[in-house]
Amino acid sequence: MPMFPIICRLFATLSVSLALSLPAYAVETLRVLAWPGYADNDLVKNFEKRFDVHVEVSFVSSDDMLREKISANQGGDFDVFAANTAEMQHYISQKLVVPLQLSNIPNTAHQLPRLRNLQAIPGITRHGQVFAIPYTYSEMGLIYDRKQFRKPPTSMAAMWDPRYKGLVLAFDTSSHNFSIASLLLGGSPFQIEDKQFSKVAEHLIALRRNVLTFYTLPEESVRLFRKHSVALLFANYGSQQLKQLRDAGADVGYVIPREGALARLDCWAITRGVKNQRLAESWINYTLEPSVSEELTRRQGLASTIEASPLIVKSDKLIWLRPVENAQRRAVLWSHIISGDLPEKFLAP
Repeated sequence: MPMFPIICRLFATLSVSLALSLPAYAVETLRVLAWPGYADNDLVKNFEKRFDVHVEVSFVSSDDMLREKISANQGGDFDVFAANTAEMQHYISQKLVVPLQLSNIPNTAHQLPRLRNLQAIPGITRHGQVFAIPYTYSEMGLIYDRKQFRKPPTSMAAMWDPRYKGLVLAFDTSSHNFSIASLLLGGSPFQIEDKQFSKVAEHLIALRRNVLTFYTLPEESVRLFRKHSVALLFANYGSQQLKQLRDAGADVGYVIPREGALARLDCWAITRGVKNQRLAESWINYTLEPSVSEELTRRQGLASTIEASPLIVKSDKLIWLRPVENAQRRAVLWSHIISGDLPEKFLAP
């Protein structure tokens, strides 16, 4: 037999064996944990193409869920995530986040002047180190159906009004709901005294009995609002929900109640378990590109940190979120409240 065909077969067999023995090229993965609207699919794909990586995006619907996911495995399940400034203090104290290398995030130069002064923003720095970069902000006002309100509601107390029983949508979260109830009862929204906890919890039980339900995601609130002819909606996502409802054809108005409205400044941060910090910082930098950041306003109605959304209500009654006295206590009590447990089972006499 001629040697050439034999050599060719041997070479082919060797090539296949070698190919099977070599590890396949592994594409690096960036794990992002964000709120709805912060990481749209097309923008994610552009980032993947530019950096030749895969981006795995997960979404949260409450601060409680965010804490649970970041705390699990000491932050090792995600690389970069979005949280408000009040929550950031928890992650910094628990050493679940790492200081940022600002030289890797040059697009902060595009941000509004008041948001470039990072040391002046409470909750994102410690001992001169920066742990988070502002990304978007919004207030939590009231959205109302113009057909069911002859005059716009003026107080958060409207959510408790028996005239609208079964026609109110509230948000499923422990921290904000306790803050609102405490505020309505004349107390501090973020530092509730021990002796007042039962009274605040009882007020939230009354809210549970008056609402249609508690929603989690903005899209869910829009669907429920239209399907059940809802009269009043606590807008945890603020102008984002306002835009979605108006885009869906709802005739709605938006107000900041006389007590004021909770307001959040959401930031990007990097977990202690990050696999590639430089890549995570590239993600933050990418989201601050004008062409990317401005999509927050165009698509979601949210304010970017480059140019404010026209839907954001200008008011001197915004109450910027701060750390609460005991987040765990609020979360435990809220789980009892929303599950319908009898008050005597979990409230002190």
